[in-house]
Amino acid sequence: MSDAYAQPTTEADRAIPGPLASYTTLRMGGPAGRIVTAASADEIVRAVRAAEEPILVLAGGSNVVISDTGFAGTVVLVRSRGLRVVAEDATSVTVRVEAGEPWDDLVAATVANGWAGLECLSGVPGSTGATPIQNVGAYGQEVAETITGVEVYDRAEDTRYLIPATDCGFAYRGSIFKYRDRWVVLSVDFRLTKSPLSGPVRYAELARALGVEVGDRVALADARAAVLRLRAGKGMVLDAADPDTRSVGSFFTNPVLDPATYESLRERAADLGDPPNWPGADGMVKVSAAWLIDKAGFAKGHPGPDGVAISGKHTLALTNHSGTASTADLLTLAATIRDEVYARFGVTLHPEPVLINCTL
Repeated sequence: MSDAYAQPTTEADRAIPGPLASYTTLRMGGPAGRIVTAASADEIVRAVRAAEEPILVLAGGSNVVISDTGFAGTVVLVRSRGLRVVAEDATSVTVRVEAGEPWDDLVAATVANGWAGLECLSGVPGSTGATPIQNVGAYGQEVAETITGVEVYDRAEDTRYLIPATDCGFAYRGSIFKYRDRWVVLSVDFRLTKSPLSGPVRYAELARALGVEVGDRVALADARAAVLRLRAGKGMVLDAADPDTRSVGSFFTNPVLDPATYESLRERAADLGDPPNWPGADGMVKVSAAWLIDKAGFAKGHPGPDGVAISGKHTLALTNHSGTASTADLLTLAATIRDEVYARFGVTLHPEPVLINCTL
C-alpha cells in the first residue's frame, strides 16, 4: 500500500460518500458509504469498533483492486505514523513501526541509521502495516525474515495483542492476515542488524547492477540506490507523471509448481526453452509469471480495453494507462491474460492484490 496518492480526509469529509479511486495507486474504485481517518492505533481500534456496517481498512491502496461500485460500508483510512526502538543489543535493534508509516520512509530511516535487513525493499509502495499481510518481498528479501511480531486488534475477541512472527503463517506473498478480516494490523516489530553493509546480495539482477557477485555485501546506501534505479526502470516507483506507475505493481504472483506440473510446462514450452525458475522446498519450483505472460503473446505495452494496458516497462504490471479506465476493464485484461497463459502452458496465474467487491 502507498500513501502517495491518498488525500487527507477532513472532519467534514468523514461521513460523506466519495470515490475510492483517490485512495488507490490504480486510481480506480467507486464510492464509499463512509470514510473515517484514523491517525493512531487507538483511533484505528475505535473506528473499527464503532462501525456497524462492513469495514474496509485501507492504508496506501497499492495492493488493492476496488470495484467500480465501490464499498458500501465504512472505509477506515490508516494514517498512524512513527517508529521507535523497543530493544537493542550489541549487534541488533528492534524497531516498532506504526501501521500507517509509509514503507519507503521506514526503509530510508533504517539505511540512514546503519540497520540492515530492509534495504532491498526500497521503493516498494505502501504502508508498513500492509507488509506482513502480503509478506512483501523483492530482490531477495522478504519482511518475514526480520519481523518478530505484529500488533493487532482482534475483531472476534475485541482485544489487542502481539502475534509472534512464528504464528503469522508467513508464506510466499501470504500470511494468516491475507483474505481474512479478523485481525487489523496496528504496528509491526522488525529486528535489524547493526551494520553499514547490506545482507548478502541474493538476486542476480541486483548483483549485476551493483557490479558484485551474488553473496557479496555492499554499503547499505549503495544497495538502496541500486534497487531504486531498478524499480524505477520497471515503473515500480510511484510517479504521478508516469502512467505506468498507475498500477498495483505485480498483478500476478509467480506460480509455484509441483514437479509434475513443472515438467508438463517444460514440455509445452520446449520450443521456447526452460522458463526462468527458482527451486523451492519439497521439490517445488517457482517460475516467472512475466515470462509466461510474454510467451503467451502479451508483450510490454499490450493494450487492453478502454485505457488499460500492460505496463510499457514491466510485463507483470497492469496499468490504468489513460487514468480514466474502469476496474471492469482492468479485470477483463487480467482474465484474458490468465486464460491465454493457461491455454498455452497449463499453468494458472493468481492475482497478487486483494480484490474488493470484484472477482477474476
